[in-house]
This record gives sequence, structure tokens and C-alpha cells, in this order.
Amino acid sequence: MHKILVVDDEAKIRKNICEILTFKGFTGVEASGGREAVECFTREQPAAVLLDLRMPDMDGMETLQRLRQIDTSIPVVIVTAHSDIRSAVEAVKQGAYDFLPKPPDFEHLIITLNRAIEKSALERRVTELDETLHASLESTLGRSNAMRKIIRQLPRIAASNFSLLIQGETGTGKTYMANLIHAMSLRAKGAFVKVSIGSLQDSVVESELFGHEKGSFTGAERPKIGYFEAADGGTLLIDDLDNISSHVQGKLLGILDDKQVLRVGSTVNIALNIRIIGATNKDLLKCVSEGKFREDLFFRLSEVTIQIPPLRERVEDIAFFARKFFLDACAELDCPASGPVRTLPEDVIERLQRYPWPGNLRQLKNVMKRAALLVQGDALTPGELESLIGPTGENSSLSREAEMGPVVMSMKDAEKMAILKALAFSKGHKTKAASLLEIDFKTLARKMQEYGISN
Repeated sequence: MHKILVVDDEAKIRKNICEILTFKGFTGVEASGGREAVECFTREQPAAVLLDLRMPDMDGMETLQRLRQIDTSIPVVIVTAHSDIRSAVEAVKQGAYDFLPKPPDFEHLIITLNRAIEKSALERRVTELDETLHASLESTLGRSNAMRKIIRQLPRIAASNFSLLIQGETGTGKTYMANLIHAMSLRAKGAFVKVSIGSLQDSVVESELFGHEKGSFTGAERPKIGYFEAADGGTLLIDDLDNISSHVQGKLLGILDDKQVLRVGSTVNIALNIRIIGATNKDLLKCVSEGKFREDLFFRLSEVTIQIPPLRERVEDIAFFARKFFLDACAELDCPASGPVRTLPEDVIERLQRYPWPGNLRQLKNVMKRAALLVQGDALTPGELESLIGPTGENSSLSREAEMGPVVMSMKDAEKMAILKALAFSKGHKTKAASLLEIDFKTLARKMQEYGISN
């Protein structure tokens, strides 16, 4: 039985309303004025309030403000004389649910109360779900202020159908975020398709993206559905966006504008219902200024932009993810169910936080996997950590660079360091090194050539 707080300075009116409420299955709680109403509101926690505007000790407007300071989720219905209708309208503007004239039509009163209570319950449920979703996203994306700012935006971004650009250094989780946005969207039942442009040979990019018809070129023995068609009804993530040739950029712009794709060798456009998400570890606007990326395509793709900060700029997330990745790796390796081996000592955490993490979350995850595999005693030691990622003490060059920030270590230096470490750990095996870095072989080879790394 819902409690209804009835606030009116006239005892007869309060009694009559409470009798009707009892007859309709409610419990009426009486308050003779504003001050008593505030006390009852806190004590009784009603499902709704019926509030008179004209009262001697504290008028209805002030009472409404006091009640909303305590709990904005409880609906307040104003019951007032015809002469106070203007004030009642103002009360609704100030947060009251609705107003009814005196004497109220009791059937209308009951209907209004039921609707107000249902709306309030729904709003509380939505708030609870939002809080649960927010907590869930923090458990996977991080709890730093920078990531919380992004997390607050994700539900609205996911609910839209805007093209999206995700930028961030290698290993920051761009693909994971794109997949998450797809899963939260109305397209969740559709396909999530990822294509990494950097992994495709230039000669087959158009065929892979747009598909082709039989006989359209040598070797095209049968029709082929491209990535765009495969993602119809869902989401297409185009990774390494900065690697798209100028010719393909023009075709991509046409697809975004027309929502149609033309297979290689065909004259018939195929309609698409698709959302495009682009991802890159480059500053795409800089690529535009350098003439490497079309400006019109950039603005078409970046209707919404998410910039994922590198791990070194959100140090507070390092401890959280290090423990998470370590525990996950222990579970995967079937480590003992109890004991200190399943945690990381504070001195190890401190050293992890001083390291610049050029490979970001991907590198941290790989280090924690190796730590869980190679740890000798009951817990990971600072010495074992240094064997995995190099010196991290206060006197080490890496520590000084981490403290001074990204000015000391450029993106190129960070990428080069990550590649050298991956090659060293894999004993020069490029395929394994690419797997550790979670990039394709072609990208690794290109980066090695760019940085003058021989192997």
C-alpha cells in the first residue's frame, strides 16, 4: 500500500482525502502545514505528496522547494483553489508533477496519483540501470577521471546513428570501445565487422571493402561480399583509417553520403543500413593538414569523436588494470585459488605506475600474462618485473622519462621501444612479436622499416 502525504491546513479536507485514499488502497498520512510536512516526508518516506499552496506557517511553494531538496524522485501534486491556478502552474515549473483544483475530482485525483507513482518508479529504475551500467563500464574501461568523462558520454553516443571516429595510441583499446558501443546500440543484434586497412594489400582493398562480381578481374571466379555488405544492419569498424588511399577515400565518402555500395565490376548499387566507426592511432586532423587525408571525409567520419588518452596520462588506472590482468592470467593458468600469488605487492604497483607504457593497455596485459606465467615465488618481485619490462626504479632512465611525461619520449620512440621489446621477448620471431603487440605482420614490417629496425 503506497503512502500518500496529504498536506493541508484544513483538517476536514485532509480527513476527506485520506478516507478516499484508504478506500482506493492507499495509506494517507496527514500534515497540517509545511514544517510538519517536511518532518513527515523524511520520516514516512511517502510514494507521493498532495500539497496545498496556501498555508499559514510555510506556504506551498517553499514547502515544495524543501521537499525537493530532500528527494527529487518523490512526485508532488499541487491541490489548490481556482484563484491560485497561476501559482500552481509556477509550482509545476519548479518541479511539481501536476496540479488539481479544489475540491478535487477524486477519480481524477487517483488516476493522477497512480500515474505519478508509476513515473517516479520508472525514473528510479532508469537511474539504477544507469548507475549499474556506469559501474560496469568503469570495471572494463577504467576509473580515472579521463575515462569516466568518456564513460558518461557512451550511452548517448551508442544510442545515436552518427559516424564515429576513435583516436588513440596503439594498445589503448580502440577496437574494444567500438565493439562496446555497438553492443550498447540499437544495432546490437546486427553484425559487428572489423577491417584493418593496414593488413590488406593495396591491390585487393577495394574488393575486400566493397566486394566484387564474378569476372570483374583476373582471379574473380565467383561473386564476393565485401566488408560493407557483411556489416549491413550492424556496425563496420575501419581500423588504421589513416592508411586508406586517396582513391578509396573518395569511394568511402560516397558510401557515407548515399548509404549505398557498388561492387567492383558491377553497375548496380546496393543499399546499406550501416554505422561506420573509424579508428586510428594517428592525429587524423594533422593528416588532413598534410594532405594525406581528405578534409570532407574527415568531417563526415568525425560527427562524433572519442580521444582515448594513453595509459601514462591516467596513472590511476594502472594499478586497477594490472591487478585485473594478473588475476585473469592466473585464472587462465589455473593458479592456486588462494595465496599472495594472486595479488601484486605495493612496491610492484609503484614501479608499474612509474613506467611510461608505450604499448598502453595491450602492453600491460601482456606483461601481466608473462608475470603470472614466470613468477617464481608467492608473489611477483620488483626484480622479476624489471626482467619483463626493464628498470623502473627512481634512478632508471625509464622512470625519469615517465615522471617528465610524454615530452621526453615521443610517440615514435615509444613505438620503437615496444617493437624492440616484443622482438627480444619472441627471440626475433616477427609473427610472435606482432601477436604480442596485437598488430598484423604487415604493420610490424612497415614499422620496423620506418624505425630502421633490422632482424
